[in-house]
Amino acid sequence: MTMTPARYRVTDRRVETADTVTLELHPLDTPIEAPLPGQFTMIYVYGVGEVPISVSGLAGARGIVHTVRAVGAVTDAVCAAGPGDLLGLRGPFGTDWGVPAPAGHDLVIMAGGIGLAPLRPVIRHAIVQRHRYGRVAVLIGARTPGELLYPDEYGSWRDAGLEVLVTVDRADGGWPGRVGVVTTLMDAVRFDPAAATGFVCGPELMMHFGALALTDRGLPPAAVRVSLERNMRCGIALCGHCQLGPLLVCRDGPVVGYDRAAPLMAVKEL
Repeated sequence: MTMTPARYRVTDRRVETADTVTLELHPLDTPIEAPLPGQFTMIYVYGVGEVPISVSGLAGARGIVHTVRAVGAVTDAVCAAGPGDLLGLRGPFGTDWGVPAPAGHDLVIMAGGIGLAPLRPVIRHAIVQRHRYGRVAVLIGARTPGELLYPDEYGSWRDAGLEVLVTVDRADGGWPGRVGVVTTLMDAVRFDPAAATGFVCGPELMMHFGALALTDRGLPPAAVRVSLERNMRCGIALCGHCQLGPLLVCRDGPVVGYDRAAPLMAVKEL
């Protein structure tokens, strides 16, 4: 795999929240291999730096979609890019969500905040392959209504036969939905723990308790997949910046079974 970024042009920019945008990129050079759901690319901002970002979708003509939250110098520059601007991409890197899941399985997809972005390809897979699965539940949580990602897509997900449940930690007077952390939605979800697969992505504490909520309902830890986030620099397991215990997250992750992740996640019990 080449370490030279392929040039991609920004063809569309959509503001998601106050600090998050979605960019659609199309290649000017030989495109990188199409990422699998759950994989990430290294996005290079010329003259600024490089940052790992999970893929939130694919577009026609080898296009790639990234949803990015501005949290530092490089992500600030990525979020500031607009149609016509050039960015570099390397990858794809890392492990994927492992879809398709076994035929006939129920799927439980749990996302907190920006964690919905890496899970969006799983949701789209579940829609296209709806006939393959039993129940498909999508549980979405955010701190406030204004921080929910892709709210205009929830209706189409429901129309496709997915159960979509949404909650926020804090709500204003105009919020008609549930209030509470995303794990509180579990009491409304039905699935067969003997034939189900869980997908969890969000802040590390949320992933820990989300995975626990699934295993408490009978899912084996190995059937619950989480996406780890660490400081990835090279993408090919050479620099060591992303080491987490015995794992090098850019190679052995970001997606791992909760059976492997649980002992390694930095969790403070509430």
